[in-house]
Parts: sequence; structure tokens; C-alpha cells
Amino acid sequence: MFRTTARRRALVLALAVLGTTSLAACTAGPGRDGHRPGASAAPADPAARPDLRRFYGQKLAWRPCGDVQCAELTVPRDYSRPGDGKTFVLPVAKAATATAGKRVGSLVLNPGGPGEPGAKLVEDGVADEIGKGVRERFDVVSFDPRGVGGSRPALTCLTEDRTEVADEAPLYPRTDAERAEALAGARAQAAACRKASGPLLAHVGTDDAARDMDVLRAALGERRLTYVGWSYGTSLGTSYAEQFPRRVRAMVLDGAVDPSLDWRQRVLGQSTGFRDAVEEYAESCADTVGEGCPGGTPEEIRTLIDRLLERTRREPLPVDGSEDGLDAAGLVSALSLSMYTPEAQWEGLSEALRAADDGDGTKLAALAAGEDESPDTDTDTDSGADSDSDSDSEETAEAAGDVPEDNSEAALIAINCLDVPHPRDAQAYWDALAPADQAAGVYGTSGVTSELVCKDWPAGTQRPHRVAAAGVPPVLVVGTSGDPATPYDEAVSLARQFPGGMLLSFEAPGHTGYGRDACVDEKVEAYLVSLTKVRPGTTCTP
Repeated sequence: MFRTTARRRALVLALAVLGTTSLAACTAGPGRDGHRPGASAAPADPAARPDLRRFYGQKLAWRPCGDVQCAELTVPRDYSRPGDGKTFVLPVAKAATATAGKRVGSLVLNPGGPGEPGAKLVEDGVADEIGKGVRERFDVVSFDPRGVGGSRPALTCLTEDRTEVADEAPLYPRTDAERAEALAGARAQAAACRKASGPLLAHVGTDDAARDMDVLRAALGERRLTYVGWSYGTSLGTSYAEQFPRRVRAMVLDGAVDPSLDWRQRVLGQSTGFRDAVEEYAESCADTVGEGCPGGTPEEIRTLIDRLLERTRREPLPVDGSEDGLDAAGLVSALSLSMYTPEAQWEGLSEALRAADDGDGTKLAALAAGEDESPDTDTDTDSGADSDSDSDSEETAEAAGDVPEDNSEAALIAINCLDVPHPRDAQAYWDALAPADQAAGVYGTSGVTSELVCKDWPAGTQRPHRVAAAGVPPVLVVGTSGDPATPYDEAVSLARQFPGGMLLSFEAPGHTGYGRDACVDEKVEAYLVSLTKVRPGTTCTP
């Protein structure tokens, strides 16, 4: 489970900021014909463009950072104006293979989010958890996407008093007053992000991040890309495959996002996934946790959760060291977060639910806030070759003091809102509430209201679309049957949209499969190393 920590942190942020939706954002958009706008006009070899040549021609200056090597990659802020002097400088980390004689190339990873820094994933030892066959043949590489983590500049939504604008919308705003409150909170949050990071917001979308990944491919000296992306990382991989189909050697997309879904379809699918996962917890707790379950039967566990929801709606539960306590939104966040890796999390959730039933919300609040995770995203950011950060050093310097050490929340909002078209009319969100409530209860309604922050966001050009990646080699999509965050149906759909796409099914609860199951690992790694195809209907069971 080498990528669980990063993705669990991403889910905490997704729940805290955007409810149970948009963990993995929709990717680049289509025109009216269902294809990506401008895709046919993309040059076959961007490195041949004179105005991009200096970016594609840069060499990474590797330096030791702990047990791995680190460098920096410079990319244009705006690919339509790469010569304007404005750039992002992105941290990159590499765990080099120890068996150079067997080396195939570089394996680039993205841990998801959006908003998760990849460089720290490598620095924290992800390569040690990858199968021997892959490690012998690949350098393991990851990077912080533009605006994320140690990127310079980086996104923030901090206000002048250095506090994030909190969204305190009720789980289901029914009255005019509750809806006005929800709208006001969302508008304040969007305004704070615009004020703190306005110049960056139009330039942090997934399409641009995928273009950065092609610059990274060239800087690594690779003719074609070998890639694994989890959750949101599947959106990044899909966008890359659409823009650079003949640059792909092998691509694994685990926990798939279907780019053909609109915002409302995504909310309903994901929130239903979380509701079903919590139901599975009630049904299967005894098998996984044993006597530690907070109830002797599934019905007792359901009754306990319902009782806590009603209790926290009336009044927050006390939390040690907090004046606010744990409200119903926090309870929903804690429940949803704990559905990621049941084998690792259900025991802790069970303890927290028992404590909450006794009147103490401290353990549930910790789950909701992700306090068991290290939020450190610090990287060594000495300037590397070709760094143009001085070109707008005044802007960067002014913003640097306001960027928190972990800026995942701001990145999550900014990337999701730019990637996924959202209605400008509030009535569209209110119209979605009743169907969401019917489909997924509090998980659905909180998902809808969490999307309100995108209502007043700068508009992107993306639209829901089916994959257009003619010429791409067979892509491997991994789908977990009980995945709450990226529902299995989306993996089935995405695999069908890729020409020659392959689906590997993992029959289990929890989010994603690679790194959680030996059978999945074997199939994925045989594909990465030898391009071994996965036969239709292949399924792994724990």
C-alpha cells in the first residue's frame, strides 16, 4: 500500500473542502463533437516548436536529497505565451534503479489529489514498496504539479489574517436562509482564492499539468512515457494520452475518472459510492475488525451512525483542544475517509465511533482532519538549471509568505473548479439536492453543496468528453469493485473509451488496487516491464 498515505491525505482534503465529491477531477474538455477542443491542432512534436525548445531541451541537475535524488523542472506558466518570462519551477525526485544493466527507463508516478505533491512520495520511500521486477528496470520518478506543494509559485487561498475561509454549509440546505448561508460561504472561499492566487488560477488545469509531464519526459531523456496514476492521476494520464498518444510506452490508470461525466453525474456517482461503502462497513465490520466493532450486528452499527448524525446535527460533539467540536459534516468526513483502505482503517474508525457514542468526538475529529498524517510537503528548492523564477520574483516573493507548508486544499479547489464546468446559476445546485438525497443521503447533499465554491470560479475551457487518443498503445485501467471515491463503473467506461484499452478488476472494497493486492501487483508490473497484455475479464480477488 505504498501510495495509501498520500491518497488518504487527499481524501481528507476533498472531504474538508469539497465534501465527498471531486476527489478526482474531470479532465480536459470536448467540443460539440465530443472530442477535446484543439486536440487535432496539437503539434506532433512540441519540442520542435521554437518557443518551447528551451523548456524541452533543459537538463535536470540532480542532487542528493536523503536516500534519493532531487532536481527542478522549469515549465512555462502559459503554454500559449511561453516566452513571456513567467514560469512554474517544479520539484522532481528520483529513486534510481540499482541495476543499471537492466534499466528500461523512468517510471513516472502521480499519487492523486488533485493537490498531492509527488516529489515527497519518492522522498518518503515509495520505490521500496514497488515490486523487484519494476525496481530493477526503472528509475522511479515523481514531481509536484504546477501550483502544488513545492512548486514555485504555489497556490494558496489564505486571507490576509492567514486563515482559510471555512465552508460551514449545512449538509442539506433546505430553507432560504440556509441556502443563503451556503452561497455566502462558497463565495467568500472563492473570493479568498482569487485574492491570494488570482494570476495562477487559469494556469493550473490538468491539460497544462499533462504538458508539463511531457517536458519532464524529455528532460528525463525518455522517448516515450511509462506512467502510473492513481485517482486524480488517471485524469492526468488520460489528458497526456490525448495530447501525446504516440509518446506513451505504458500507462496504468488506477481508480479511474470517466471524463465523459458532468459535475452532477460525478457527484451522484461518488457520493453513492461512499454511502455504499459505509453500508459495507456495517455489514462486514465483524469479518474485518472482529470484537472491536461498535455494534454486535450490522443493524446496531447502522443505528449508531444514524444516532450520531442526528446528535451532531443538533450540537457538535466535544473534541479535546477544540472550541468547535465535531459537527455532522465532520462525522460524514470521518466516515468517508475511513472507506479508503478498510483493512487499515476500519479498526480505528470503530474505536472512534465507540468513543463518540460515549460523548467524545476527539478520535472522529482526528480522522476527519487527517491528523494521523504528516502534512509536511517541504522540499529542497535550490534553484536548478534553466530556472526562470526570477522573472517574476517580486510576485512570487510576495506570495511565498502566504503559502502554507501544505497547500493541498487550495490546489484541490483550484484544479477541480478549473477542470470541471459548473453552473453559474445557484438554482442548478438546489435542483440537484433532492436527487442527491434520494441517491446517497447526506453523502449526496453535502457533495452538491460542496460544489458551490466552483460557481463563481474563473471558467476553464474543458467540457465532458469521451477519450480521443488515436494511436495510443493499450492502456491498462484498474477498477476496484467497491471503490467509493472512483466508482468501478467509471473504470469500465474509461477502459472502453481507450483504443485497445484493458480493464483489470479487483473485487474488494476500498480505493484503488495497485499496491493493495499481490494479484493486481503482478498483472500491473508484468505490463509495465514487458508490456504483457491483460486479457478481457481478468479479475483479482483478495
